[in-house]
Amino acid sequence: FAAASLLGGLATTSGLLFGARALQGVFAALLAPAALALITVTFHDPKERAKAFGVFGAISGGGAAIGLLLGGVLTEFLSWRWCLAVNTPIAIIAALLALRFVRESKAQGDTSYDIPGAITVTGGLLALVYGFTKAAPAGYDDGAHWTDPSTLAWFAVATVLLTAFFIIESRSKHPLLPMRVIRNSNRAGAYISALMVGAGMFAMFLFLGIYLQTILGYTPIQAGIAFLPFSLGVILAAGVAARLLPQFGPRPLMIPGLLAGAAGMLWLAQLEPQTNYFTHILPAMVIMSVGMAFVFIPTATVALHAIDQHDAGVGSAMINTSQQVGGSLGTALMNTVAVTATSAYLAANGPESMPSALTHGFTHGFYVGAGLLAGAAIVVFFMIRIGADAVDEQDAPGAHVG
Repeated sequence: FAAASLLGGLATTSGLLFGARALQGVFAALLAPAALALITVTFHDPKERAKAFGVFGAISGGGAAIGLLLGGVLTEFLSWRWCLAVNTPIAIIAALLALRFVRESKAQGDTSYDIPGAITVTGGLLALVYGFTKAAPAGYDDGAHWTDPSTLAWFAVATVLLTAFFIIESRSKHPLLPMRVIRNSNRAGAYISALMVGAGMFAMFLFLGIYLQTILGYTPIQAGIAFLPFSLGVILAAGVAARLLPQFGPRPLMIPGLLAGAAGMLWLAQLEPQTNYFTHILPAMVIMSVGMAFVFIPTATVALHAIDQHDAGVGSAMINTSQQVGGSLGTALMNTVAVTATSAYLAANGPESMPSALTHGFTHGFYVGAGLLAGAAIVVFFMIRIGADAVDEQDAPGAHVG
């Protein structure tokens, strides 16, 4: 990851930059699941595990806060290249600390690789994301292309490849995604809700960042500072969520958290070109940050609750995959919605209305994000059934749950 980040920072062509970013994704995919899996197999007492997830969430929120501010500083005073290169020393330090403090944990039994499954699911997800991208208008004077043959072709390829993936997984002796992991209603609900949250929240950061700098005229540093309350809210609320989870169970935390996130997104959907940050954007971000903290911690707990130690890595990877795939799909979908709405506004009001047209497009994207978060609350209500008593059960290390 350190090397890929440095390669991206030094890239001289767009192809090299995209390739470096792809390598970052590959190595991040090795890192992220291992972190949550280590927590799962290390802490068997549910209260201790909840605290560990709370610490993990707080550190993630702290990292996001530092990243937002540091990214603004680096972009404004140095270059965007440093936003990639700065990862290199951080990753090297983390690797040295891991050698000193992280105890090894390996899955027992068969650990063969499912190459056909990996190829079909990767290709299917790429085709799906690209299909949403192809549906977007090519320019602000263009319309959406949902029914264009090229768009439909990519959706068809995605359908074929993803269908093939599940067929392969159901028949493979060594599946990439064992069906027993997602047949459990609670875990499936956690993964689906994580995908929908990722879809709604990733695009929110993108749109709001563009709005702050393009419409309100914030500098990169000011935009980074403007996002700090969100990260701080996650940090503070994560500790509260970790303490409440063993008392109330996941659903009483997740559903209000998701609805709070949807409410904050609806608040952002009322933006106008002259909206005041302190009276409108800040309250919305605080509401969303607290709500998301009450979602992230229980989601990780439910997704990994009572899972076979052999499947801990798969369960952890599914959380990260769901969030990342949701972010990609949500960004592609909401960008298509936003550009389409902006195009329609410009057609009706003329090119001089560009600030209002862009804001109009962003607000339509926020409405979609609110719908995704509300939909995730419905998924949690119907699919996640474990209560505080189940969360409070002590896991037997390596116990198998089919």
